[in-house]
Amino acid sequence: MRLRNVKNAHEDLKKSLYFIENPKGNKGKWQEVFQNENPIHLEIGMGKGQFLINMAKTYPQINFIGMEKFASVLIRAAKKIEEEKLSNIRFICEDAKNIEDFFEQEITTLYLNFSDPWPKTRHAKRRLTSPEFLKSYDNIFLKDNHIIQKTDNILLFAYSLEELSKAGYTLEKVSLDLANTDIFNIKTEYEEKFSSLGYKINYVEATKKKKI
Repeated sequence: MRLRNVKNAHEDLKKSLYFIENPKGNKGKWQEVFQNENPIHLEIGMGKGQFLINMAKTYPQINFIGMEKFASVLIRAAKKIEEEKLSNIRFICEDAKNIEDFFEQEITTLYLNFSDPWPKTRHAKRRLTSPEFLKSYDNIFLKDNHIIQKTDNILLFAYSLEELSKAGYTLEKVSLDLANTDIFNIKTEYEEKFSSLGYKINYVEATKKKKI
């Protein structure tokens, strides 16, 4: 799907109280941003923000950070967040490949919702569950690593299960049809659309003990 450009999107993002323009400056200090000691959850590829907003409403005792590299998408989420006036959300416009520049031992849970599958073998390193990305995540978690992934792409899902296992993760919950489980689930915009068309959603919750 072609991404429609939004004129002055990045400049408009700067006007939002919830937008963090220089996330590098908050590395290791995100609890100061939220002004509390609540757990911090991060979503990579937050899109238009539906998942993050509804999670923040459901869990006011958790702080949520959304990362999205496309300003034209993020500006839509910004408007929704402004309307909701949720104090436990912040968002950044950055590429996940630089994630270690923004966080250091402070994230409790990482969400990977409907990430780009990068189907070509030569692009495998760009997948958010590639060995390269999984290694970088080791440095952002506060305690044990905790990743939750949802995808409708079965090939990406199979790849993710294999790479998570290789990286030392325990697969706590795995489903090839999330809708037919009792797992609590808040849907993304994409998920609502494709679930209504009959697509099955794959789900995995994976943990890894932090080395002492």
